[in-house]
Formats: sequence, C-alpha cells, structure tokens
Amino acid sequence: MADRTAAPVVPWLDPQQAAVWRALMDTTIGLLGTLDNELQAAHGLSMGDYEVLVILSESPERSLRMTDLAGRLRLSPSGITRRIDGLVRDGFVERHRCPTDRRGSYAVLTDAGLARLEEAAPTHVRGVRTHFIDRLSERQLENLADVLAQVEIDDAAAAGSCDNAP
Repeated sequence: MADRTAAPVVPWLDPQQAAVWRALMDTTIGLLGTLDNELQAAHGLSMGDYEVLVILSESPERSLRMTDLAGRLRLSPSGITRRIDGLVRDGFVERHRCPTDRRGSYAVLTDAGLARLEEAAPTHVRGVRTHFIDRLSERQLENLADVLAQVEIDDAAAAGSCDNAP
C-alpha cells in the first residue's frame, strides 16, 4: 500500500510579502524585457545572447566549458546547445572539442563576437543606467545589494574537467 503521508503545510504569503514578491517579478521581467528589446532593435542580439558574449569575454582565453556556461546561465544542456548554435551560426562563438574528453566541448568567443559585444555594450549599459541605476540613490543601491546578497542562489555548475560536458 502506498504511503499517504501528508505533505508539509507551507504558509501562504501575507499581503505585504505577496506584494513585494509580485513587485520583484514585475520589475525584473519588465526590466529584462526592455533591455532585450533595446539590444534586439539596435544590434540584433537577444539579452540571452548578450550574456553569453559577456561571460565568454570575461573568461580566460575567452573560452568556457559548455557545462560551466550552462550553469552560469542556468540553462539545460539542450538550452545551452540551442543558444550556442545561433551564436556559432552568426560567427560570434566557436565550439572547440575538449582535448581530454571527446564528449566535452568549449564555447569560444570569436573576434567577431567580441566586436559585436563591444558595439552592443554601450546600448546595454545605457539601458541599465536609464531604467535601473539612475532611478536609485547610492543608499538604495547599497541596500539593494545587501538584500540581494541575502537571497543569492549559488547553483552554478562546479568547475572541473571536460568530463560529461554537452
């Protein structure tokens, strides 16, 4: 006979908690959508593609294991494959095989990808400033940084060898 143990009761959010949660979701989704629209209109890049280019540009040798990149972006193996496929097609990223494991691969930022990132960065930074940073005081930014540090979720893939890379 199946165990019919009741699931633990989770307390509902009170009205203030629910309002704060909804405000966070609305603001985040709206801000990311606006930044995405601006990048698409000016440079033909999605926010997701821009993030890949940024992460690779900041990585040693402009290269990162696909599994590590997926972890940083919180994408599934199929999600990172689709994202990288488009960037490879555009000539912004190349795939390189891992020398120690034929199953693994690296995403490598090309010179064309770096150039596109350098073109798009001012648009992105202007949008971040206009729609977010410049609307807050220094004190509000400090407080927000403290708050976000309390809820930061660190589930990025651990660094390691090429083993099991997509």
